[in-house]
Amino acid sequence: MEALAHRYLRATYAVALSVLRHPADAEDVSQEALLTALRSLDQCRDPSRFAAWLFQSVRHRALKQVSHRRVRARHADEVERGAMVEADGERIVLRHRLLSALELLTPTQREVVLLHDLEGWTHPEIAVALEISEVMSRQHLFVARRAMRDHLANPSTEDAEHG
Repeated sequence: MEALAHRYLRATYAVALSVLRHPADAEDVSQEALLTALRSLDQCRDPSRFAAWLFQSVRHRALKQVSHRRVRARHADEVERGAMVEADGERIVLRHRLLSALELLTPTQREVVLLHDLEGWTHPEIAVALEISEVMSRQHLFVARRAMRDHLANPSTEDAEHG
């Protein structure tokens, strides 16, 4: 169980973050889903598809939380922004721009980007976990990176978003 927890904790976080888009909520959902999955290993019908089973659970929990906690997430994000130190301004701006670029992506594109670029997963691993083909994993990553690059290269998109 410990090996499974170490192997999948960061990946479950990436999947939860791709849905929730709020780090604290993603941490909670990923930990809860992983603990529940480890306690319910006997319910996983096909152990070779453990990652897909786990990620489906994470996605389901995250989507459920989105529907129940929209107001809380907005409020927490505002508090987080207000509490950050001015010296970190450049890092805050970059973080905001990256998050806004991620917002442009479909949920699957976000998952592929976060699993591949943040977690270092290979396309075959992503394909199995997300139940898509390896080719589709590559395609999602290509399209997502292009959309993010275009968004980040155009500062006017940020100006338009902030009035």
